[in-house]
Amino acid sequence: MKRQRTVHSSLPAAARLESSRTVPARRLSRVTASCGILLLLAACCSLTGRAEAKVYIDITAPALKKLPIAVSEFAGPSGKELSNILRDDLDFTGIFHCLDRGSFIEAPSQPFNQKNWTVIGAEAVVKGVVSGTKNKVATVSLYDAVEGKEILRKEYQTEASLLRPLAHTIANDIYRQLTGEAGIFRTRIAYVVRRGAEDSLTLADWDGHRAGAVGVSGNVIMTPRWSRDGSRLLYSSERKRQWGIYVLDFRKRTETRAFASKGTNIAGDFSPDAGEFLFSSSLQGNQDLYTYNISASRLSRLTSSRNIEVSPSLSPDGSRIAFVSDRDRGPQIFVMGRDGHNARRITFNGPYNTSPSWSPRGDKIVFSGRQGGKNQIFTINPDGSGPVQLTDRGNNEDPSFSPDGRYIVFSSDRDGGKAIYIMRANGEAQKRITPPGVRAFGPRWSTN
Repeated sequence: MKRQRTVHSSLPAAARLESSRTVPARRLSRVTASCGILLLLAACCSLTGRAEAKVYIDITAPALKKLPIAVSEFAGPSGKELSNILRDDLDFTGIFHCLDRGSFIEAPSQPFNQKNWTVIGAEAVVKGVVSGTKNKVATVSLYDAVEGKEILRKEYQTEASLLRPLAHTIANDIYRQLTGEAGIFRTRIAYVVRRGAEDSLTLADWDGHRAGAVGVSGNVIMTPRWSRDGSRLLYSSERKRQWGIYVLDFRKRTETRAFASKGTNIAGDFSPDAGEFLFSSSLQGNQDLYTYNISASRLSRLTSSRNIEVSPSLSPDGSRIAFVSDRDRGPQIFVMGRDGHNARRITFNGPYNTSPSWSPRGDKIVFSGRQGGKNQIFTINPDGSGPVQLTDRGNNEDPSFSPDGRYIVFSSDRDGGKAIYIMRANGEAQKRITPPGVRAFGPRWSTN
């Protein structure tokens, strides 16, 4: 059932190559480079200062107080652009209060002076200098304004065309320094773009920038799903009147048809080790749930009934499956064991609940549910308690958590055609990340 081909991307070279210092360009196929590659760094970084173990913000605290942070405009060429991207990254998190630069007393070129920042209420300060034209070198310092000391200093080097990945890398370092947790600013989002009668698989930075097709297209493409290590994408595609499930491998630079049969085959999740995947199929009549072992080419049926059962989503520890079934008349979300046993319904509000996806910690499930004739995004506990509605405009579908569980990506038609949006996991700061005129849907946030 397996068929393999090499895939090529249409992205320009500037968007493809992320670090010539890590892997020689001649060894990269276009599709691998176009992905970012989640496996590579966008910048070479060297620690030139000290890093403290102190956590300045406890992001797990129930009553989180935003940290006032001043991101000064960086000195030098591209300094303003770089610092603006960095500021946007930190501001979206909802855990920082980025101070207005109009209140700053200290010029970017002046050395750090504690009094210049405490007087405007800053508790942390970011300053930097950028040099170079074709290749950029950025030296960035993070200061504890309350104690008046530098707590992080790093030098970053990259090509000028990779300024955005560089800014995201700096944002990750600052986020980790202040929270003790990994940031999501180097993550990617996979989604489907439809142009005319053709779908194409697309990747973009977490904020929607640097979007581009990876060279995979078909009459229909659905449900892209990441492997846990971020090296592969699983998805469904209808080609030559047959539904197949495909794997795009960024390391091998190939697309493989992993499974195909009569009927409709819709991809679910990879297993934690990516040796198997879940999917739904009508190959035996009704739409049921299956697992498929890739190396052994072994098919196992999980459900067998007269009902439609689709959209399997595997919990982070691999022990439970959330899925959709109409066994209680309308589509509702159920949770069962990995072996297909002990299924129980967890959604009871609304007539139509679909598209479940687990949070990285396994403590929440996000899904799309119908309210007032429109589809909205909800979260719920795996035992069915604590449902919370997050959206209220337009039709909202295809939700997926970020790898830290603090943000959600989804599709919405609130502004006309379908587009990709992101928001905080509590529903705040909803914003569109795909440009006008692009019809996009089926987003999935990368796992790293």
